[in-house]
Amino acid sequence: MRAVAAVAALAVAAFCYGTTESLPVGLLPLIAGDLETSKSAVGLLVTGYGLTVAAVSVPLTKMTGRVPRRYLLSGLLAVFVVATVVSAAATGYWVLLAARVVTALSQAVFWPVAVVAAAGLFAPEVRGRAAAFVFTGGSLAVVLGVPLGTWIGQQAGWRAAFLGLSAIGMLALATIALLLPTTDPGENHAATGTAPNVRRYWTLVAVVSFGVGGVFTFLTYITAFLTEVAGYSEDAISPVLLVNGGADIIGLACSAALVDRGPRALLAGAAGLLVTALLGLQVFGDRPLMTVAMVALLGFGLPCMATAIQARVMEVAPGSTDIASAGTSAAFNIGIGGGALVGGLLLPWLGVRATALGGALLVACALAVLAAESRIAARAPRPEPAGRTPPGRSAQRPERSG
Repeated sequence: MRAVAAVAALAVAAFCYGTTESLPVGLLPLIAGDLETSKSAVGLLVTGYGLTVAAVSVPLTKMTGRVPRRYLLSGLLAVFVVATVVSAAATGYWVLLAARVVTALSQAVFWPVAVVAAAGLFAPEVRGRAAAFVFTGGSLAVVLGVPLGTWIGQQAGWRAAFLGLSAIGMLALATIALLLPTTDPGENHAATGTAPNVRRYWTLVAVVSFGVGGVFTFLTYITAFLTEVAGYSEDAISPVLLVNGGADIIGLACSAALVDRGPRALLAGAAGLLVTALLGLQVFGDRPLMTVAMVALLGFGLPCMATAIQARVMEVAPGSTDIASAGTSAAFNIGIGGGALVGGLLLPWLGVRATALGGALLVACALAVLAAESRIAARAPRPEPAGRTPPGRSAQRPERSG
């Protein structure tokens, strides 16, 4: 029961971080008007946040690698609470930007450490499911946190939304400080990969970059796609995005049930679903009902991919799973930013509909990388059965691989 409560607190903390990262998008006009700055400058609060996370995840995770998880996660959440209060009290744009950068620094370490800490609280056979539960908090941030925070900001001012997040973060901090075990990072059974393999880890990083980049080539411009291609009115955008968010939650539940049976198979299956969804949007994008169906499939496939990625990290991490998770977290953020860049380049050249095709091609590259890895693994020499070493050959220890 104590372990379940600790993981629930980690999921709540993930909800706080996920909501804080994207909340300025919903509060953009309110923040811009109050701080007397441009909307594009407020948009940089989100872009700069993501870039900070991508740049410092690995080095900061290495620096904090010896700190017991209870102390580290409690400290990170303390930084989050204080920085979020400073964000709410900011009297100028640069103070708000500085507070956002500090929050991003703490998030850069939180994600890779939190999922491994959650996995280590349960038996190895279900650790992928435990990590998936932490991801639920991040998904709820998109489905519930940002819309609710936007509504609170509209009713009580944008500062109230940030204060509310700091209060929730304080609750998560208190729970983690009380319930998470104080153990040395190396004592956690999830601290190292079960089948460490450098080649397969870097293959996974490439899959993350291509796969996430493909999804966000389209997803960044989904609003324009829905209005310009599918023909939806602006009032219908929120319900369609709600369908996407609901499918996201269902995808997390399904992936949590399946991930411990075979993360590589789940990763390949999720990539296949994403390619299907993006190609479907390219082909049937002008049919409103088909568009909703493909948007739902996209929402289902992305959390399946994210869950499989984390479980795969805990298999093939060549060293510390914290640092390996930080590497894939950085790749995830690079995929988000790179996808937005690719979509932005396609937009004036081929139109918004081409973002779906461009995204499908990038995810197909991720599938191709996975297929190449499988072919290499199939050609690798297998160890001889015990007692059946052919004459003239000495028994060799097989190379460890995942």
